[in-house]
Amino acid sequence: MKNNFPVISIKELNKIYNSKFQALKNINLDIYRGEIFALLGPNGAGKTTLINIICGIANPSSGTVTVDGFDSIKEYRKTRSKIGLVPQELATDMFEKVWNTVSLSRGIFGKSPNPVLIEKILKDLTLFHKKDNMIRELSGGMKRRVMIAKALSHEPAILFLDEPTAGVDVELRREMWDLVRQLRDTGVTVILTTHYIEEAEEMADRIGVINSGSILLVEDKLTLMKRLGRKQLIVSLLSKLETIPDLLQSEFVTLSEDGFHLNFTFESKDENTGVSEFLKKLTQLEIEFRDLETKQSSLEEIFVNLVGNR
Repeated sequence: MKNNFPVISIKELNKIYNSKFQALKNINLDIYRGEIFALLGPNGAGKTTLINIICGIANPSSGTVTVDGFDSIKEYRKTRSKIGLVPQELATDMFEKVWNTVSLSRGIFGKSPNPVLIEKILKDLTLFHKKDNMIRELSGGMKRRVMIAKALSHEPAILFLDEPTAGVDVELRREMWDLVRQLRDTGVTVILTTHYIEEAEEMADRIGVINSGSILLVEDKLTLMKRLGRKQLIVSLLSKLETIPDLLQSEFVTLSEDGFHLNFTFESKDENTGVSEFLKKLTQLEIEFRDLETKQSSLEEIFVNLVGNR
């Protein structure tokens, strides 16, 4: 589980390309050992650029990145050996066999052969039965698993998953989520970028939101949803309403299409939510109801509102 020691520390990081386009703007971010950190952002937000700099694939224009206390540029070999990266693109030798390509990835990092470990990784990823297949013979989902196996082969302390379940079916996505949790439980720090909001909501301990090269916020997932989330009070009516009465007219009140549900939206962080006043107005109007239900807004709604507001 997470502790208070940042395994990755990013200070005042900037990336400006020769075209003068600034992909990253003064990024400051700490990621802690043993946590699952989800980085959310629309296409072009800077997620992959940030990962590439941390992993040593791209150089920053300014700023510093330390990995487990080592400088990512001055001590590149040490930092890179601690990181496993699963990129968005499937990049591996299609004519190589699964077992051989995973074993080779381990050797590239100077690790001695460990067939017992390779077998365990392949079994954990439901790949062992494909160990003698050439990669070109595998489905897209299986190829994605091979990329994860390669990234885990040298026993990294940090695993980057850049859109790990893009194009993967729901069943495989669930299997990967389970694997990520298992890795976290063994102390591996997992950083993932994703377009699937439910993926972050399901798995992450903390969430960072990046847009146009800037970090908008970094927050514990539950705190984020409590602080920024809206709630809905759903009132199930005994009798159908054709329209919303004048006394209830507000941007926060909507009527369902069937006329049997009034929805009152309120900010859960506000001391005065307005719920009591809303219910008093129902009593004044002699509107009878049979049930009350509250619904927390999803992380997706929070994300869309946050990015839209910026």
